[in-house]
Amino acid sequence: MSFVPEPLVQRLLDLQARIGAALRAAQRAHDDTELSQVARVGLDDTIFRIDVHAEEMLLRACEEWGKTEPLRLVAEGLDPAGLTFGKGEPRWRLIVDPIDGTRPLMFDKRSAWSLAALAPERGAQTRLRDCVIATMTELPPTWQTSVTRLWAIRGGGAFGERLEADGSRKPVRLRPSRATTLRYGFAASCNFFLGAKELIARVEEAIFTRHLGVPEPWRTELYVDLYMSSGAQLAELALGRDRFALDVRPLAHAKLAQARALCSHPYDLCTALIPEELGCIITDLDHAPFDAPMTNLGDIGWIGYANDDLRQALQPIVREVLASLRPAV
Repeated sequence: MSFVPEPLVQRLLDLQARIGAALRAAQRAHDDTELSQVARVGLDDTIFRIDVHAEEMLLRACEEWGKTEPLRLVAEGLDPAGLTFGKGEPRWRLIVDPIDGTRPLMFDKRSAWSLAALAPERGAQTRLRDCVIATMTELPPTWQTSVTRLWAIRGGGAFGERLEADGSRKPVRLRPSRATTLRYGFAASCNFFLGAKELIARVEEAIFTRHLGVPEPWRTELYVDLYMSSGAQLAELALGRDRFALDVRPLAHAKLAQARALCSHPYDLCTALIPEELGCIITDLDHAPFDAPMTNLGDIGWIGYANDDLRQALQPIVREVLASLRPAV
């Protein structure tokens, strides 16, 4: 039987279901030429027409939530200070990425994910480590009929289920890889955009070669996936599909003296609690436990390991390679 989510978890899953329904309606009404048009350029990212449909539904749902209890919303493309709904001091801070993986979804290539996490409101001091609940719901392309959704409660575990087109719900097994090597497994790379691709590729090659030895290209012993969604990469760790994830974009762009470049922001990684509750190790680029201010600004890099044995095998290599990106002391 499926685990029955507690009320706050269910509220976030319902919010994401409404976003998913709004997007499916938009996909039926508009083709990818329309949905991929730029609506506006924000401080954190480019907002496309498809994003606007999700944003409108998010704001509507938060207005309804605010009628029962006040909350502060932080989300992609909105005021960096957050938006308050309801009267009085907010009890909760909600961080949301309505669509994480907009670009592949708007061209109907691959699923995006809707991400959300909830923490007690502590003003500007609120951090992702304060989050007590995280949920994520798959936003599939038009040709896919099932939807996977995952959630976690801090200290209470992580859970998943798949919603089928006929309305049935099936449990999803969440079991990160137990492998102690990357050989014959998948690693996730955040090397999507022009500007630092060559440098990031050299970093990846150095890490993987030191881990596996000099490659024999004909054997293809490692598979690297560029899933253009940080939330999806967290999900792939939780689901046991990926063993390792690496996002060094902040270091790479700094090394190349590129003052502005698109990197992950806190809302992209607000569901890190889900793989962490399953035993995955998520760190920042300084190898400390992953954390960030609960805002929509700030460039973030991260590293994900499916299990601690893999972390012990890879972290010394990663530490040594990333040192080459840092300024000389």
